Amino acid sequence: MPSPPPSTAAAAALQLEPLLPHLSTLSHYKQFHARLHALGTLHSYPSLRARFLDRLALLPHADALPHALLLLRSLPSPATNDFNAALRGLAASPHPARSLLLLAGRLLPAPAPPRPRLDALSLSFALKATARCSDAFATLQLHATLFRLGVAADVRLMTTLLDSYAKCGDVASARKVFDEMPVRDVATWNALLAGLAQGTEPNLALLLFRRLAGSFRELPPREEPNAVTVVAALSACAQLGTLKDGLAVHEFARTIGAVDNVCVGNALIDMYSKCGSLSRALEVFHSIKLEDRTLVSYNATIQALSIHGHGEDALKLFDEMPARIEPDEITYLAVMGGCNHAGLVDDGRRVFDSMRVPPNMKHYGTIVDLLGRAGRLAEAYDMIMSMPFPADIVLWQTLLGAAKMHGNVDLAELAATKLADLGSNVDGDYVLLSNVYASKSRWVDVGRVRDTMRSNDVKKVPGFSYTEIDGVMHKFINGDKEHMRWREIYRALDEIGSRICALGYEPETSNVLHDIGEEEKQYALSYHSEKLAIAFGLISTPPGETIRVIKNLRTCGDCHVVAKLISKAYNRVIIIRDRARFHRFEDGHCSCRDYW
Repeated sequence: MPSPPPSTAAAAALQLEPLLPHLSTLSHYKQFHARLHALGTLHSYPSLRARFLDRLALLPHADALPHALLLLRSLPSPATNDFNAALRGLAASPHPARSLLLLAGRLLPAPAPPRPRLDALSLSFALKATARCSDAFATLQLHATLFRLGVAADVRLMTTLLDSYAKCGDVASARKVFDEMPVRDVATWNALLAGLAQGTEPNLALLLFRRLAGSFRELPPREEPNAVTVVAALSACAQLGTLKDGLAVHEFARTIGAVDNVCVGNALIDMYSKCGSLSRALEVFHSIKLEDRTLVSYNATIQALSIHGHGEDALKLFDEMPARIEPDEITYLAVMGGCNHAGLVDDGRRVFDSMRVPPNMKHYGTIVDLLGRAGRLAEAYDMIMSMPFPADIVLWQTLLGAAKMHGNVDLAELAATKLADLGSNVDGDYVLLSNVYASKSRWVDVGRVRDTMRSNDVKKVPGFSYTEIDGVMHKFINGDKEHMRWREIYRALDEIGSRICALGYEPETSNVLHDIGEEEKQYALSYHSEKLAIAFGLISTPPGETIRVIKNLRTCGDCHVVAKLISKAYNRVIIIRDRARFHRFEDGHCSCRDYW
């Protein structure tokens, strides 16, 4: 059918354009597409076609994006805007890597029409895709392409490039892009700040934040730090566990008027929780209006209650979530973790059985841990064997840990065999099995495990702890004599030993992995990293001040007993954040109620 005259097509375009924002279903879009084609505006008005294609590609319907790609393929000479619309839809889809295939022309029909000229927007969408699928090599290739196209002066595009590098884990390249940018806006700073905070450089993230915060009053209003800046800085504080820095960032959020932003509130809950201040985390949660709370608000708070040993409160908050908020897999994991650490076995099973999302490996792992800690080892094993997918290494490690806790040698050996079959060769597997043997004084078996570790070149990860004093982080390793005040620390440990022995302390030596004398075992326990950190805290802070310690491994039973007694002997609150949770020691008791 011949195309209508231009005047008719123009009139049709004027009639159709106002309808575009009102399209809501795929059926509407298909009808609109048919009208574009019938009235001849599909080819004669590329700007309207591109806007239609852009909206269609982003429509949240499974068949919308394939329909948009079909339309793109049908065009004899697609324009750059058409191409970018499809790129954008693919980059935002569940399969972002397909946008890179389109960029290379591999999703176009063969023989393919001439590929439109790429522009800054094309590369921006492609970089967002590489960030989502963590493709560092593709990011590098796009970096070269943007230089070849001469668009490296585009601040927004370079910020997207920096963000992609950071999200792919290449923080060094992200910093290089940042340093070489002659012009930066606040989005650039935020991208690098978030990349450093969420990667391996949270200390650098805080340095960058202080640099930005120190000069923000001199910046143009649109370039000032904002809620995104604050969230990234709080993420760094949470990772480091530095409460003093977290309080400073919170105060800065008040200064710039970002404290009422719900995303900032959620980040504050997470930060205060991970810095050991549950009361402040709850205070922030309750300050968020009920109608403004999001799923993230509830997830962060339930997780905070769980890791601080308040399983009952976590369960209560979960049960009180408003009907408008649907729990996701993170919600269930958080509340079941709270049941796990509080020993609420039946409640944990109830939550698991009522899940509205398919349980994944982590959910099964939490239930196996819950049953295992409670001594219901047969049920834990049966749960693993009844899963709809094979158990992974972490799940068998969980069962091995439960077997160690309850001294079940047979189950420990079975789990260790499964781990070996799966190719696991980490120190924790061997250490747990050694602990089981050591608890039964089976020193020959302990020696055999240690020989296997040596033959497989497995090194035990050393325990280390941090404590923050006057804004400075001090690190200790087991038996550490590197600290400048180590002699004072060791004298303090001697005094601690005398005081807690008067309270009935007896060293828990059953898990020391050597067939050595009792005195040597006690010496091996005396200088664990968290004990050194606590002793340093006692001599470096005024009486009554809370001592906070961060440990990379699970705290051992002896250190747990010692921390409880120190809290009583010295009238101190001691908070230890280990690999899995928080322990709050006060007046001879721990928040975990000796169940961890």
